Amino acid sequence: RWTPHLAGFGMTFEARIAGDPAEDLSVEVELSHGERRLAKDRYQVIDNEADRRIVISDPGIDDFRNELLWSPERPTLLDAQVRLMRGPQVLDEVKSYTALRSVDIQRDRFMLNGRPYMLRMVLDQGYWPDTLLAPPNDAALRRDVELAKAMGFNGVRKHQKIEDPRYLYWADRLGLLVWEEMPSAYRFTKSSIQRLTREWMDAVRRDYSHPSIIAWVPFNESWGVPNLPDNQAERNWVRALYHLTKTLDPTRPVIGNDGWESLATDVVGIHDYEANPRRISDRYEVEDVLPQLLKRERPGGRLLVLEGNDFQDHPVMLTEFGGIAASKDVEHTWGYSRAASGSDLAERYAALLGAVNSAGLLAGFCYTQFADTYQEANGLLYADRTPKFPLEEMAAATRGEAVAQKRRQAVAHGIGGAGTRHEPDAPPFGEE
Repeated sequence: RWTPHLAGFGMTFEARIAGDPAEDLSVEVELSHGERRLAKDRYQVIDNEADRRIVISDPGIDDFRNELLWSPERPTLLDAQVRLMRGPQVLDEVKSYTALRSVDIQRDRFMLNGRPYMLRMVLDQGYWPDTLLAPPNDAALRRDVELAKAMGFNGVRKHQKIEDPRYLYWADRLGLLVWEEMPSAYRFTKSSIQRLTREWMDAVRRDYSHPSIIAWVPFNESWGVPNLPDNQAERNWVRALYHLTKTLDPTRPVIGNDGWESLATDVVGIHDYEANPRRISDRYEVEDVLPQLLKRERPGGRLLVLEGNDFQDHPVMLTEFGGIAASKDVEHTWGYSRAASGSDLAERYAALLGAVNSAGLLAGFCYTQFADTYQEANGLLYADRTPKFPLEEMAAATRGEAVAQKRRQAVAHGIGGAGTRHEPDAPPFGEE
């Protein structure tokens, strides 16, 4: 597996050799970018393991550094060749890739490659009309990644699904951030504890090396742990999985329970389906976060933060909102609110995203949802991935282009108003 270290401009490489221990085994690792060789090292295998730090020559100047960094705007991948050797003989060889990128939380901001980065994500359940949770083919996975980017999003929250590795490959290759979320148990039992924990560990191990994955979410909306405020055992499990995940992967943020009832988390995720843009603006422009938002708001009728937890310095993200349905079949479909047509959906979406992009409190958002999923007709796309209104309009609203334009005009006229934390009118780090 690969662990990037942006501060030291290097990479940790870890390998386990299958079979009985043998003498005189070594592993040769070569990293390159295009025709440029970045590193080539050879390591002795000890007890069937090879764990080494690979240092890449640091160009120093940001412009040159950025050419080697991975981001949605510039998804640079480094080619990797790994050879198992006995003396000069090549016993086995694999070609793969890795990437230089860092994700971090600094106070109330999400950081990508050492710079504040506004997350603009869409909730994606990964369903197809004919094949359900299984993708019809590799091209369908690539198309979903391409569509998310064309809609203006820089990330997806894969909801209640450990996605096919080929989706993650295309997210790595094309540049799309991914929150990976564990499907929930139905009940809190000894069996569910054991099975979910085991499968979650397997998922984290399997997907650890994908640069597109930037966050782990073991629980969603207290599903499987329905009595968190009153049940100490349930709270212990959420805390345990949070810390277990941080132990398996100290490099990424972990959201212990997304949506509400936060008690162990790096990000305060809020699920809020308020359809009125003005109310959204009022709610997420508060100056004093703790008393006005974290203690007062009750999404889904639940406490946002459980007693005894102070997350005032944590990033706040609207990790589910929107959910506007648009479908001719009104009787058999559902949404949190409803648009009368595609053009009505476009207007509602632009107004809601304008409010969210203007909310200086928010470090990111995740709109519900990518595509219609059976009776849930609140996708921006129909189930067959046909857009409900033009992708260009969708992308402009998602990116907050109208909000950015108003800020630029205000600054030009000396009015001010461009001083929100994220400066959405400025390109993210690494974007040209």
